[in-house]
Amino acid sequence: MEIERKFLIGGFPTALPLLEEAQVEQGYLAVHPVVRIRRKEKKGVVSYVLCFKGEGTLAREEIELPLDGPTFTRLSALLEAPFIRKAYKVYALPDGHRLEVSCVDDRFFYAEVEFASVEEANVFVPPDFLGRDITEVPGCSMGEYWVSRTFPFG
Repeated sequence: MEIERKFLIGGFPTALPLLEEAQVEQGYLAVHPVVRIRRKEKKGVVSYVLCFKGEGTLAREEIELPLDGPTFTRLSALLEAPFIRKAYKVYALPDGHRLEVSCVDDRFFYAEVEFASVEEANVFVPPDFLGRDITEVPGCSMGEYWVSRTFPFG
């Protein structure tokens, strides 16, 4: 079970310790339920993943399976829209959580914090710079963004 809260953020938080950075491309074979492919390049090493996500917002089932390059390429040909491109960075929050921040298609910044339990997620007090919590806002998922290439902020 994946448990995460999502936030809109104004940019990369340069005051936090940087743990990881990568370039990511992802596309969706389906969005209900989510079936996604992802290419991630980190320090010159490329990895590919096939991901299935169940229903839900704060908590939902997520299954990731590794792919090889040729299979990723074949699945890419099935996509009905271009890949989402992300500049992806992971930071250490002062409370020990990891903050994953993506600059999506050079248009907006989307942040996620993962938790071990729903209870932990519910008591998390986000730093002010995280901005609006969009975890439960309909349409504020990468799958929905991929379909429409718009992101509802209302």
